[in-house]
Amino acid sequence: MKYIIPVIPLVIGFLLDAFIGDPYRLPHPIRLIGRLISALERFVRAHFRDLTVGGVFLAVTTLLLSAGISFLILFLCYSVNLWLGAAVESVMCYYMLAARCLRDESMKVYRAAAADDTEAARKAVSMIVGRDTQVLDRDGIIRAAVETVAENTSDGVAAPLIYMAFFGAAGGFFYKAANTMDSMIGYRNEKYEKLGKFAAKLDDVLNFLPSRLTALIMILSSFLLGLDGKNAWKIWRRDRRKHASPNSAQTESVCAGALDIRLAGDAYYFGELHKKPYIGDDIRPIENEDIRRANSLMYLTSVIVLIVFAAVRAFVYGVIL
Repeated sequence: MKYIIPVIPLVIGFLLDAFIGDPYRLPHPIRLIGRLISALERFVRAHFRDLTVGGVFLAVTTLLLSAGISFLILFLCYSVNLWLGAAVESVMCYYMLAARCLRDESMKVYRAAAADDTEAARKAVSMIVGRDTQVLDRDGIIRAAVETVAENTSDGVAAPLIYMAFFGAAGGFFYKAANTMDSMIGYRNEKYEKLGKFAAKLDDVLNFLPSRLTALIMILSSFLLGLDGKNAWKIWRRDRRKHASPNSAQTESVCAGALDIRLAGDAYYFGELHKKPYIGDDIRPIENEDIRRANSLMYLTSVIVLIVFAAVRAFVYGVIL
């Protein structure tokens, strides 16, 4: 039993996400963290002359509150009853994962593109990417959806699983708080260059190992799914550094290679053109079905990550307990 209890929250959390997904009508802790970040940003801009220092204050405060409150709740629940603690931690783990949401939102793009409704597809993809979407044609819309699924296989699913495996749900909250800060203020533009610098660097550090582990597991998954595993390995080795972020191209390059398509390239952000290298080779034209394939790759990769790191957690906690 001592080997089983520690992995229950991970497994149940993963299954809840797979079958239910994000409860849009209920309060979500990640949205609460987002509101906290917005409130702290207003406070920092009003009270800090040096926005770099203010950015450190914002990040540390967000991390302490996010991880600290979740840890305190779990400590109290486990103090009352072991199974109560496991149940509460299962729900927390569920909230940290985004596989179902990622699939559902990307499939909205798929269905709109399948119906030749470019405007609906453009609107759907605008909900899951940070770039300007009004300039995208049909292929660009599909490419953006595939890239988002590929990148977030690590950021939204595998990395939280890995942090929760080692540090419990509180570790998951710590990671997601850092990741949310990066998505909100980690931009290299005039508004956020100083304020978001610390948050962006922290996110790079936290994702360094998970992104690479996820990429390797994704290569294995591409073989198991009958995709082009050899090309996935080739493109990963060649193109995994072709991104301003040290981590984002890790899983994108694997996905591009596995699907024999070309991803990335120039993109507009806030009306400004950003020159970006291509990832992968244009072996064949991208097609709408690639969104489905990217989701299959994401799910199998996530399942393998769950199995591997649940086993690691069971072993570590079994030895400790």
